[in-house]
Amino acid sequence: MYAFIKGMIVKQTANVVVVDTGAVGYLILTPNPFVFHSGKEATIYTYQHVKEDAIELYGFAKETERELFLRLISVKGIGPKGAMAMLATGNVDGIIAAIDEGNADYLRKFPGIGPKASQQIILDLRGKLALDPVLSPALADVSDVLQSLGYSAKEIQRAMQKLPVDGSVDQLVKLALQAMLG
Repeated sequence: MYAFIKGMIVKQTANVVVVDTGAVGYLILTPNPFVFHSGKEATIYTYQHVKEDAIELYGFAKETERELFLRLISVKGIGPKGAMAMLATGNVDGIIAAIDEGNADYLRKFPGIGPKASQQIILDLRGKLALDPVLSPALADVSDVLQSLGYSAKEIQRAMQKLPVDGSVDQLVKLALQAMLG
């Protein structure tokens, strides 16, 4: 699975972008292809969907969009196309608010989302969409190291709040351990 793809946007259509990474051009399905600009470098956060007859790569401008997409496709009856239609509005906060408020009417306005699907989305996701803050790769590695050392999620979260945003993984692990022990 790919976490993200970084490269030059070389083509855009109504629902895809093509990203040239130097030796490979990735065809990525995206809810909003025109948020990316042809001829410019971009980072696209991805999800690889494997099914019986196809392998599809979905891409998003922000990690929060990808996280919401993953939560939506976890709902029974909501597939990638339905989730993409919802995200095409570009209003992640509006979708989350509608789910948390139980606003089925708002959800039904999306193509392919009827009364039954909107209720299922609310039932499955209400109160569960406080999307996790996005960690830098170094901070994510620090979290993994601390977890492998046996620290609890609560201890790790407290230590992570005290860390700078950048630095080497080694430096950040040392700082985190100092914060937990000191």
